[in-house]
Amino acid sequence: MPATIPERIKVLWFLPTHGDSRYLGTSEGGRAVDLPYLSQIARAADQLGYYGVLLPTGRSCEDSWVTASALVPLTERLRFLVAVRPGLQSPTLAARMTATLDRFSKGRLLINVVTGGDPVENGGDGIFQSHGERYEVTEEFIHIYKSVLAGETVEHTGKHFRISDGRLLFPPHQTPHPPIYFGGSSDAGIDVASRTVDKYLTWGEPPEDVARKLDVVRAAAAKAGREVSFGIRLHVIVRETNEAAWRAAEALISRLDDATIASAQEIFGRMDSVGQRRMSALHGGDRSRLEISPNLWAGVGLVRGGAGTALVGDPDTVAERIDGYRQLGIDTFILSGYPHLEEAYSFGEQVLPRLPLDHPLPGRDASINTGPFGETIAGSHRPQAQQASAS
Repeated sequence: MPATIPERIKVLWFLPTHGDSRYLGTSEGGRAVDLPYLSQIARAADQLGYYGVLLPTGRSCEDSWVTASALVPLTERLRFLVAVRPGLQSPTLAARMTATLDRFSKGRLLINVVTGGDPVENGGDGIFQSHGERYEVTEEFIHIYKSVLAGETVEHTGKHFRISDGRLLFPPHQTPHPPIYFGGSSDAGIDVASRTVDKYLTWGEPPEDVARKLDVVRAAAAKAGREVSFGIRLHVIVRETNEAAWRAAEALISRLDDATIASAQEIFGRMDSVGQRRMSALHGGDRSRLEISPNLWAGVGLVRGGAGTALVGDPDTVAERIDGYRQLGIDTFILSGYPHLEEAYSFGEQVLPRLPLDHPLPGRDASINTGPFGETIAGSHRPQAQQASAS
């Protein structure tokens, strides 16, 4: 079915609670990801005008709820996309946590429902259901969770949950609940998304593959009498020229050895996540075929699970590629880059102003010390508005 092309888009950044570095797959260039550093990234994203930040979830990450709670008071407009985990939390407890953080943040909470695709990690958390059973749990969880947040008193006896007098005493700030995001590339995941969530997320595959996936989700949602909106998760590597951006991409994996790549791909291979299999198939662990679509580079996925592709190029090129995904019907872009503080500025200053955003860029029209204007020249006068020509 035809895509509805959004006129404006939302752009979020990423909090690297599982680590950050200048080089993938090595401790060289790594940095401590503690609360002061995460605060720097969150404040930068807030000041640069990103709509929000995604907090990842899993045993390799700092807890997303605790981290978001610590950062909400340090930011003003920034929204926090935080994970609920069906099977790890009861739906009514998750609803209370959601309502509290949504109220305390005055409506700056977004919810990411994460089913989990690594059987080994799931086992460590006491989850031993099959892939299909986990999505059964997810759908039953979401129905209870949404009902409680909407102010209903829930009496429920299902296959996976039994709830008696399930209700909230203190409602969320947003009505009926914060927006619910969800990603799942399997048939089971798409079925759940089509019946329950507000926004379906995909990882950054080539545009033609994304278009086919979105068509399947649209059709499933229409069959369920619903509509869903769409988001995409990508990395970005933005430099002043395309050549410089590609050099930065190569530098990012320049410390990687073949043994590290093979070890990572072996771990990804044990997962029953269809989305992870699709990510790994884009490159097959082969360094020689990483540009899988114009300016779409799969090098990150050599060792990073989940989102493994990056848009690489100068500001105009990256903005053009983003617009290509917008033309497919995507209205939300969740981005990241290494190191995350520096790349938040690189993208935020060079690309955000080129995009049709539906959220404001703070301070761009404000007068701060009669600026912004850059550093005063020789302590005497302000630089000219136009850029100096390169010599």
